[in-house]
Amino acid sequence: MSNYIAVVHKNSSSDYGVSFPDFPGCITGDKSIDTVKDLSSEALSGHIQTMREFGEKIPNPTKLDDIVADQDYSDAIAFFVVSAPEVKSKTVRVNITLPENILHQIDVTAKKRGMSRSSFLTHAAQNVMHS
Repeated sequence: MSNYIAVVHKNSSSDYGVSFPDFPGCITGDKSIDTVKDLSSEALSGHIQTMREFGEKIPNPTKLDDIVADQDYSDAIAFFVVSAPEVKSKTVRVNITLPENILHQIDVTAKKRGMSRSSFLTHAAQNVMHS
């Protein structure tokens, strides 16, 4: 399991926003910092899963000292260490049929959480199976 840094940004007119220096484009946010902490793990897992699906190389984690020294993160208020689980099973492409309005709701919710559609559906299924 690799540990990556999530950088939290907040100004007076915005929600908490999270980005990952090692994964440009992987972001999430919420009004609650506690919720953002939880969403960060989901966002990173989904992003990494999508990268793997496309055969992209997963970067090694950047050291916290290097991130703190980076001017791009000078306005950050917090750092989270987010563990990215290793995927042990093979990813398989599937074709499913869903009502259009449900698919739209899935896409909207996944986007709000910084996840891909596939990652969102995987996490939803895992949550149901483990409850």
